Amino acid sequence: MKNNFIRKIVSIALATTLLVSVAACSKKANAEDGDSKVIKVGANITPHSEILEVAKPILAEKGITLEIVQLEDSVTPNTGVIEGSLDANYFQHVPYLEQFNKENGSDLVSIGAIHYEPFGIYAGKTKDLKDLPDGALVAVPNNVTNEARALLLLQQEGLLTLKDDAGINATVEDIVDNPKNIEFKEIAPEQLVASLPDVEIAVINGNYAIEGGLHVSQALAVEANDGLAAQTYGNIIATSPDKKDDESLKILVEVLQGPEVKKYIEDTYDGAVVPLN
Repeated sequence: MKNNFIRKIVSIALATTLLVSVAACSKKANAEDGDSKVIKVGANITPHSEILEVAKPILAEKGITLEIVQLEDSVTPNTGVIEGSLDANYFQHVPYLEQFNKENGSDLVSIGAIHYEPFGIYAGKTKDLKDLPDGALVAVPNNVTNEARALLLLQQEGLLTLKDDAGINATVEDIVDNPKNIEFKEIAPEQLVASLPDVEIAVINGNYAIEGGLHVSQALAVEANDGLAAQTYGNIIATSPDKKDDESLKILVEVLQGPEVKKYIEDTYDGAVVPLN
């Protein structure tokens, strides 16, 4: 009788220990699940993915796992957010986002600007802007917002004049004076560097210039840092309206606007990428 009683007590004790252990493990697992959040962000390789890599360990310390999805075109990062395969993207500025929304009936939103990439005019056959020949073939980006930006830079350098109200929506139709009789070759932004041997000059997005091995110091002209472009074309984190208040995405923006990332940008890109905060 006594032995049976002891065995019963031991069995109860073991069962209780097991239940406590399972509960503790379950609590730990739930805590880890609750504390850990995975966010997927689509980004161009340079400089966006590189900048996100700097943010990744900082986010990890805050319980956020950042998955970077490298994409080189200017459509897939947005369609990925719309379809839900991406939580956000980092590759574009607000004028491009607004144009994309207008053309695709979408409603993506910006939740913060991170950096600015000055556009530059780079030498092809012509090595100095003062030597640009009459009838020069000039390569510019083939999407609306970036072509406007290219035209504004050409105007900044006195190569053409736009209508007074053209602004960031300028097109070749808004040119009122073209003394060099420039001919425009509209090319996908990622192909502009490759076009240089075939044109006199090309106006190239900062990130594609970097990827193509060009340096801002090589540019024949660069957008003024205090001009309309710098105020307008900051590269942003974009997401869907239902995620604009997502806490993990807010923390992502805070980290990207923080001192560690700012220092990395300033130390790495030597003026080709400029932090906005």
